[in-house]
Amino acid sequence: MNFSIRQIFTFREVMRSGSISQAARTVGRTQPAVSTMISTLEGELGFSLFVREQGKLIPTPEARFFLEECETVLERIERIERTVSKIRSHEAGKLRVACHPAASGLFMPRILTDFLQGKDELEVSLIMRSSDVIEDLIASQQFDIGFAETPAPRPSVRQMDFDLECVCVVPASDPLAQAAEITPQDLDGKPMAVLFEKHPLTVQTEAAFHRSGCGFHKRLELRTWAPGLQFVAAGMCYMICDMITAYSSLQQRQTKTELAIRRFRPRIGTGVSILTPGYATQSLTSKAFTAQLCSSIENMQAEMETCLGQQAGVPLVPPH
Repeated sequence: MNFSIRQIFTFREVMRSGSISQAARTVGRTQPAVSTMISTLEGELGFSLFVREQGKLIPTPEARFFLEECETVLERIERIERTVSKIRSHEAGKLRVACHPAASGLFMPRILTDFLQGKDELEVSLIMRSSDVIEDLIASQQFDIGFAETPAPRPSVRQMDFDLECVCVVPASDPLAQAAEITPQDLDGKPMAVLFEKHPLTVQTEAAFHRSGCGFHKRLELRTWAPGLQFVAAGMCYMICDMITAYSSLQQRQTKTELAIRRFRPRIGTGVSILTPGYATQSLTSKAFTAQLCSSIENMQAEMETCLGQQAGVPLVPPH
């Protein structure tokens, strides 16, 4: 047998309406075309589906039995069409995201919240891991998207890199909060919250102090920046941290009146990257979320530029 879905659909409409002409209007074809389609279907099946009695189209017993199977097939096809539509519009499927600590508390969840609106059948897995672990998870295709500190290039990972400027966080009540930008001379010998000793940002910051002939007093050593915000708000220290941590603090009302975020000069940058598997085809949903994540990073840079640009006439984001 070699009949088509269109023939089955047309047959069902004839059965429902009891009329070739009505079925033709429903399926948007001419009456002769529908009659030919039914005749061809009967030839494929090897039995009659309809007989005419006193000008009326009467289904045969075989037609009624065949209709039951057709309904099952068409329901399945309609379900497939709905699923395809949801996949096309990123409303169904799975998305696995691995995120480094600085963005996992607020930045990434907010982006995901926006992305998931109206996508009730989209399943998401979000984990927090260190950047080196995320790189391996993406390379081995265990996760669809990684957001991490910029790694060294490797063939098994595609990456979209961003150079984000670090900022200085000081207590809002501190005299330094009145400055447009802060330098190592302003923080000479003052207590600092820093990441662990070999972290690139700690190395860069300490080097900037030494080049300026200033003392770098590491009072608090942290694994992530988030706890440092509380120490700064309490007046225990100062902190030069990544943009994402500072930006996230601005989104939280309770820290707005406790912290002041200022430029730091000389410029210290930190790289972050959107990572995807290099040897796998990216799903439509993954591509859509990658685009939204990229847009959110650019929006963050623009908002921080506006926030800090009002205090100093120096661009926060260097030209590309």
